[in-house]
Amino acid sequence: MYKGKKVLAIIPARGGSKAIKQKNIVKLAGIPLIGYVSQVLNKINIIDFSLVSTDSEKISNISMKYNLNVPFKRPKSLSGDKISDIDVMCHALKKIEKIKKSKFDVIVLLQPTSPLRRYSDVVKVIKKLVDYKLDSVWTVSKTDPKFHPLKQLVLKKSSLLYYDKLGKDIIARQQLSDLYHRNGVAYAITRECLLKQKKLLGKKNGFIIIKRFLANIDNQDDLDLAEFYIKKENEKKI
Repeated sequence: MYKGKKVLAIIPARGGSKAIKQKNIVKLAGIPLIGYVSQVLNKINIIDFSLVSTDSEKISNISMKYNLNVPFKRPKSLSGDKISDIDVMCHALKKIEKIKKSKFDVIVLLQPTSPLRRYSDVVKVIKKLVDYKLDSVWTVSKTDPKFHPLKQLVLKKSSLLYYDKLGKDIIARQQLSDLYHRNGVAYAITRECLLKQKKLLGKKNGFIIIKRFLANIDNQDDLDLAEFYIKKENEKKI
């Protein structure tokens, strides 16, 4: 609880990932991805309850081995790759409130695919949401200028075209404005925003910028890069 607001953390972990099979429990430096979420939660004292939303028995069992709560099984209707985070969160919130007979004021989304998050990242989004009376707060990272929309191209038949027509006027990166992208580390949202606005990005929103290296695991290359980074960090501690 933070300033009288009850906080729920939801960890979405469906079993049907495609690029990496059972991605949410694939091992990174000997620990399943979902295990990294548990490590972070163990350091946070302002989250009242946390749960894993999964349709997979295997993910459920591994989650419980890492002391994560799995109070119910996610229905198949919410387990496809086209199901939104909002649908999963709404289901989980309503389900756990019915089980606990208690309402939560703040919901935090923690995806297992961001194993390099720190507990301070999560605490910051919760506190900013409550302190500034916002609908939602996301963690974001600055986008590399190489990936700026004005530098992107599309293929049309046998030719290249600028994704945005303004791209043809860009000569140097100094002409590009700073852009940011969500990095998947943490999202905080109010109960009202989730259930009434049904948006992850609320009308009154805020952000926490993370400047350090992060990994968002979507394929084997992401996993290899994260493994390399963790090993380098561990070597520094020796």
